Order: sequence, then C-alpha cells, then structure tokens
Amino acid sequence: MPRLTSRHGTSPFIWCAAIICAIISIVVIFGGIVVFVGYMVIHPRVPIISVTDAHLDFLKYDIVGVMQTQLTIIIRSENDNAKAHALFDDTVFALSYEGKTIAYLKQDEFEVDKERSMYAHFLVQSSPIPLNPTMMQAIDYAIKQDVITFELKGGSKTRWRVGPLGSVKFECNLSCELRFRPSDHSYIPSPCTSAHKH
Repeated sequence: MPRLTSRHGTSPFIWCAAIICAIISIVVIFGGIVVFVGYMVIHPRVPIISVTDAHLDFLKYDIVGVMQTQLTIIIRSENDNAKAHALFDDTVFALSYEGKTIAYLKQDEFEVDKERSMYAHFLVQSSPIPLNPTMMQAIDYAIKQDVITFELKGGSKTRWRVGPLGSVKFECNLSCELRFRPSDHSYIPSPCTSAHKH
C-alpha cells in the first residue's frame, strides 16, 4: 500500500511573529549597548545628599508628658558629574524622636545641573507629641545633659540621562542622628551624608 504523507507549511502568522520578535530583540540589544556606552563615556558618580546645617527653633516639654518642637533642617543635593544633569525624585525623610516619627520632610521632583548643588530648607513643626514613660526619661536626661537627639531617615531616587534611549538610576539614602543643645538651640555638627565611606 502506498504511504500517505502530509506536509504542513509554516503559517505566515508564525513567520510574522518571529520577525517581530527578532526586531524587538535587536532594538533591545542595541538600546542596551547605547546605554552602556553612554554610561562608560559619562561615567556618572553616585549623587550625594547631606545635612549641611540645622537649628532647634523651638522645644517645649511639660510635666504632663507632652512635647512640641520645631526644627530647621538644610539638606544639600549634590551632582558631581561633569557631563550630565541629575534628576531627583521621590524625596522623603522621616524625622523621629526615640523611635516615634514626629514629621515627614518631602520635596517635589527637581533637577541639579552638572557639577552643581541645590539646598532645600525644611521647616519642620510637630504637633503635640504624647510621651510614654521611656520617652519622658529620655528627654529628662537629654535636658540635663544639654544634648537632645533626633533621627533622620529617608532618601531620594536619582537618575542621569544617558543619550536619548535611557538613563542610569541610583538611590541616595540618609540614616543619621541630628543632635542639638536645648540650652541655646544650636546644632551640634556631625556627619550626615549618603556618601559612601571609604
């Protein structure tokens, strides 16, 4: 008996899909190469955010165990890259005392030019803060020692444009203590920066 054979040609739809996938792959690879070459040419440094100055404007603490405070905090955003502008976005910091968040510092998206810095002045005013016994002991001790400490944590998402097809993204994070003297409301300078320590 003769054998029956059948031949099924490849569907034009499959050929079209394969061609489209190949084109997309080439575009993605080419775009990756462009971004990589641009990054190597620009070789951007990681941006830096840091607290440059601060002031304890107001501090009130009563025997009932309620604290009110107002601080001025100056944060510098620094772009050391000589060949590209830096865009800072999602900039949020949390200010806390003895683990209790008392205020948030937020800033809208902004751009820092090549080899430039930008300063943001934050006026942080808290609502009346009820203190638990541990916090009451801490603030009593702080006033006796004439040093009160707040914690500042947060950061910003940054990116550089690398050519027309992409950007390089970084995250800048702060986690530090801000110390003040209640007697004269002055700031005790200490390192507070996102720069990597060597």
